Amino acid sequence: MPRIPVTQHISIDEEEIEERFVRASGPGGQNVNKVSSAVELRFDVRHSPSLPSAVAERLERLAGSRLTQEGIIVIQAQEYRDQPRNREAALQRLLDLIRDATFVPKKRKPTKATYASKLRRLDGKTKRSGVKAARGRPKID
Repeated sequence: MPRIPVTQHISIDEEEIEERFVRASGPGGQNVNKVSSAVELRFDVRHSPSLPSAVAERLERLAGSRLTQEGIIVIQAQEYRDQPRNREAALQRLLDLIRDATFVPKKRKPTKATYASKLRRLDGKTKRSGVKAARGRPKID
C-alpha cells in the first residue's frame, strides 16, 4: 500500500482517499458532454489512522463547508479539461489543507498595561471630565 507524503512526519495511505469522476461544467467543448473529467475526492478525517488527533481536529475546523456531517472532506476539481490534471489538483488541495492543519498556532499571552499607559488613560479621563463640567450653567455669585 503506497503512502502519500504530506509532511516530514505525516503520510497518508492511498486507500484512505476515494475518488469519483463526474461530468464537469465549463471548458471542454463537445468533450464536456461525453467524458467524466471532473474529480470528487473524499477523505475520511475522523477514521484516518494516519493523522494525529490534534491535526485531525484542526483539519475539521479548517475544512469548513467541505466537511460533511460524517467527518468526510469532499474536494471537487474541474478546472482542467482532462481527468489526470483534475485528480492532481484535488489531491494537492487536500495535501495543502492537511499541511495547514499541522501548523499549531501560538497561545496568546495577555500583557499587563504599563504604569505610564494607565496614567495617560486617567489623565485623559480627567481632562474630558473638566470639559464636560465646564458645559454646565454659569455660576452666578
